[in-house]
Amino acid sequence: MNTTVRNLLLPLAIAAAVAACSKPAEPAASAAATAEAAVAAPVEAAPAAPVEAAPAAEAITAVSGTYQLDPTHTDVLAQWTHFGFSQPSAHFGISEGTLVYDAADVGKSSVQVTMPITGMNSFVDKLDEHLASGDFFDAGKFPNATFKSTSVAAAGTNKLTVTGDLTIKDITKPVTLDVTLNGAGEHAMLKKQAIGFSATATIKRTDFGVGAYAPNVSDEVQLRITTEGTLADAPAAEAAAPAQG
Repeated sequence: MNTTVRNLLLPLAIAAAVAACSKPAEPAASAAATAEAAVAAPVEAAPAAPVEAAPAAEAITAVSGTYQLDPTHTDVLAQWTHFGFSQPSAHFGISEGTLVYDAADVGKSSVQVTMPITGMNSFVDKLDEHLASGDFFDAGKFPNATFKSTSVAAAGTNKLTVTGDLTIKDITKPVTLDVTLNGAGEHAMLKKQAIGFSATATIKRTDFGVGAYAPNVSDEVQLRITTEGTLADAPAAEAAAPAQG
């Protein structure tokens, strides 16, 4: 083959080789573009299931009147923090308590209770002795604490805000209770109208002269209260109607 022919064929061969190498790249580039478009395309989220609103609490209807609170079903639990490590507690009961409940106007309701400090139980005998001593409650000199409401207000369905005077060691300070009406109706055993509440509050023990070891033993004390009582002036329900005939 002469030099002229070679010179003519060489460019053609190079062009053919370049064309052959470039053809497979087109599908690859197209596939990459398709994949990129798929990633970029927004993904439609599945429709969220509708959220059902919680059913509204059913209002509890209680009979108006004067209720005697039951010491055997009343508990005042005080809890505090000990050096940030634990949360001890002590139980205080009541010796007597009276609730006047006005269903038509709860603002006319009232409550008062007497809590014997001598009946305190921290579940640790040594601690009971220490709490009853002059370092804390000085129970020999001040055997009782009392609470007497000064105002009662509705705070939502079956909710009340009760403000009153708490007296410990002859020191009286205002305390506010967040109260929940747990239930009302005829007591299944006593056959009298009954009513029951739970309540929470926070107090500072230094306000009442019981501040030993604060703040290492926390000044703030959390109170959790539960109580129930029966209508004092309600007649007992008839056991059964007399037989006819």
